[in-house]
Amino acid sequence: MDDKRPDPILQYIVNNPETFAENLARVLEQGGKALAAYLEPIEKGEVKPDYGDEINDWVKTLSRVGQYWMSDPQRAMEAQTKLWTGYMSVWNSTLQRMAGEEADPAVAPDAQDKRFKDPEWSENNFFDFLKQLYLVTSRWAENLVEGAEDIDEHTRHKAEFYMRQLANALSPSNFILTNPELLRATATSNGENLVRGMKMLAEDIERGHGTLRIRQTTIGGFEVGETMAMTPGKVIAENDVRQLIQYEPTTKTVKKKPLVIVPPWINKFYILDLNPEKSFIKYMVDQGFTVFVVSWVNPDERLAAKTFEDYMREGVLETFDLVEKATGERKVDVIGYCVGGTLTAVTLAYMAATGDDRVDTATFLATQVDFTHAGDLKVFVDPEQLLALEERMREKGYLEGERMASAFNMLRSNDLIWPYVVNNYIKGQEPFPFDLLYWNSDSTRMPAANHSFYLREFYLENKFTKGELEIVGKRLNLKDVKIPIYNLATREDHIAPARSVYEGSRHFGGDVRYVMAGSGHIAGVVNPPAKGKYQFWSGPKVDGAYEDWVEKAGETAGSWWPDWEAWMEEHAVGEEVPARKPGGDAFNPIEEAPGSFVRVRY
Repeated sequence: MDDKRPDPILQYIVNNPETFAENLARVLEQGGKALAAYLEPIEKGEVKPDYGDEINDWVKTLSRVGQYWMSDPQRAMEAQTKLWTGYMSVWNSTLQRMAGEEADPAVAPDAQDKRFKDPEWSENNFFDFLKQLYLVTSRWAENLVEGAEDIDEHTRHKAEFYMRQLANALSPSNFILTNPELLRATATSNGENLVRGMKMLAEDIERGHGTLRIRQTTIGGFEVGETMAMTPGKVIAENDVRQLIQYEPTTKTVKKKPLVIVPPWINKFYILDLNPEKSFIKYMVDQGFTVFVVSWVNPDERLAAKTFEDYMREGVLETFDLVEKATGERKVDVIGYCVGGTLTAVTLAYMAATGDDRVDTATFLATQVDFTHAGDLKVFVDPEQLLALEERMREKGYLEGERMASAFNMLRSNDLIWPYVVNNYIKGQEPFPFDLLYWNSDSTRMPAANHSFYLREFYLENKFTKGELEIVGKRLNLKDVKIPIYNLATREDHIAPARSVYEGSRHFGGDVRYVMAGSGHIAGVVNPPAKGKYQFWSGPKVDGAYEDWVEKAGETAGSWWPDWEAWMEEHAVGEEVPARKPGGDAFNPIEEAPGSFVRVRY
């Protein structure tokens, strides 16, 4: 049988050099536009480049690792020997293959690594050699960090994170000349892919006002209130920090107790109402709950002085007052998500300290109260970095949403950064439309005072579970929170790790049902039953080590939502009453859900 595969060399040669040259000129033209889009805000004084502090921290941290290995000649020799041994293994394997012999690779990528899926990475000796050389080097560098014995734990954590970011950035899959798929795309299109990519790069820098805002989904096609956040409801009240939404009932009767949702202000609440098929809010309304949702403001410099305490008073406690007026019910059930859950837990501890018993049950979604095992986000939190961040926030009164979005994306850079850099700016392809990634790019600002308090009191000093956190002059103790709690973690969470959520469960004073869902911080939470995706683990009480709990827990296929509903029926629901109109007789609705606060973009 004739071999139909293309010649391994010819497939990388452009078939029209003249067109290719013209396209390269167009690439340079678009590159000039990208550079202008970057420089214009700087020249106008709208943007102040501040990468020096970050670069300095990277260099200082990785230098500590280098000092450990170079301070002892024997250690340095051992490290170099390991690297050269790895290189020689790759070279010997490549020589055997070039001679026509069978040879196992010296090193192979992880099965989940999507960067090297193109067949040429294994079948072409040159690209296979590059791939193995990269894998040997990057793993050797990671081992250097692991083996550096005289650095403190936080420095080691930062070094591991920074080394991983460097390794991900320098992967041969990210560059045209070292990626067979990109070479083919450039050759077959005579460089047209690079023209499209550079045009998108210029657009994304301009859209970010001088900062690259990598598009993870198509720019058009999504509209809050039109194609997303569509559950009918009314904004019944607002203040400086939030609007309060009450949703229209879909059942003739509803649970007597209202349900209040406190989402994170780091993101926008409509992650819980992406579309009718993925909406946790709609699901709850359809189960007969009277649902209220806090929609946080996207702040500007006018709210610079708003504190964590202000968010508690105006965002949560005042909401409970409004819910009572709208429904006539003093008792409520509450759900807190991520940092909204942390705020909810603080509020509950404050209420316990002041004798306020209006909350009957609490549900926490991917929420941390104990930050001992808070994951890679702790890399960004130490005294020096916080001082630099606070200085930046003082200048503007807030932290830009892009800064937080960038930090979150770096936690999974091989999923959320580099695939889009390659796809968008080198292949020149628009990313697929994806509602979740549209939401992910719809970032919000952080008011300076609130954000500084959150990072210092929780991430840096972990005061809450130590019993050292003070709010309104009250020293708070989570053991005083004795109401039933449903505490959901997600197994692959990079923001609120499942172990961290588990450890936090120990600090409450009442019964806690700890449940671990499959997938991550978003997909594990937003997992409607109809999809039949993922699974969750439950069963054992929170007692003993996290690893022991995981070993003993029972696995259930599908969504955790019905399990939560059954828990609510057991602990919280009570009698039913006629369905309520939003606002009741106490409020004239301000506007239709999802309201104006959530639509604000900067």
